[in-house]
Amino acid sequence: MVLLARTADRLYWGARYVERAEDTARIVRAYNDLVVDYPSDELLRWDPLAAIHGAAVDIEHPADDPAGERAVLRLLIEDRANTSSIASSVTAARTNLRTTREVLPREAWQAVNQLAQYVDSTASAAIERQLRDRFLLRVVEISRRLDGVLESTMTRANPYRMLRLGRLVERADMTTRVLGVAAAGILYMERSDDAQQVNEEVRWMNVLRSVSALQMYQRRVRGPIDAMTAVDFLLNYSSFPRSVRGCLDEIRSVLVSLPAPQPVLVALDEAEATLATIDLDGAEAERLDSAMDRVQQAIATVDQAIHDRFVGTID
Repeated sequence: MVLLARTADRLYWGARYVERAEDTARIVRAYNDLVVDYPSDELLRWDPLAAIHGAAVDIEHPADDPAGERAVLRLLIEDRANTSSIASSVTAARTNLRTTREVLPREAWQAVNQLAQYVDSTASAAIERQLRDRFLLRVVEISRRLDGVLESTMTRANPYRMLRLGRLVERADMTTRVLGVAAAGILYMERSDDAQQVNEEVRWMNVLRSVSALQMYQRRVRGPIDAMTAVDFLLNYSSFPRSVRGCLDEIRSVLVSLPAPQPVLVALDEAEATLATIDLDGAEAERLDSAMDRVQQAIATVDQAIHDRFVGTID
């Protein structure tokens, strides 16, 4: 099937933006649960969530909001100036996919349109605690419905493959960001007593929840949550579809079905080699943060290779 470069680009980025909105909703929802259930009087700041998206902004901490909750949530949910916010991501997804409706199942476009209308009408109110969880859950649910429609009704041709590539690249990148910021932040903490150990385990549970990995991790690993085991699970357990290794494996399976994918496969080989070099034996916060930077750069190289190869004419 001939796929125009413009269409390939919009399918790829439309899928990336939907995945970004969904993943952001998952992360915010998991952190909100952590703040509510945290077994300590310690003030949990919301700043790390902004760092996950690489937002270089000064978060205000007024007297009535010392944790910066409202400022961070406004940045991540409704701020149109932030291209990674849920509102911006959903709008960008709709804009990209609107012009590709001829290759999308009708139900898929309806799901995208419903998501955009819901976010447009509700995002500003979702900053408030009473409406927040319902809003975030709804974003995830509609995104999952879109994925289900594509999986069950879309022909396995090049348009479908570009959508899959967009989803997978964004998912892998987001997992490394969660690990680079949230996990490294936990490792920076000094464990001083048993209570601190309990709090640390609760934080690791939040890291796993933020990528919907807690239940699958617990099925894989019995007993208390161990820091490096959790990191290894999210990086290397290929049977879990949100692990970095799982995403890279799926990217490879998609690429081999596309025409002349060799340049992208070379970049993918390099990304897998970078992932394989990460030594988690006694890893410290600085090393983990640095390692995630290297993996993110490798994923960015894969993204650029996809653009260079497939945003040209697909035969």
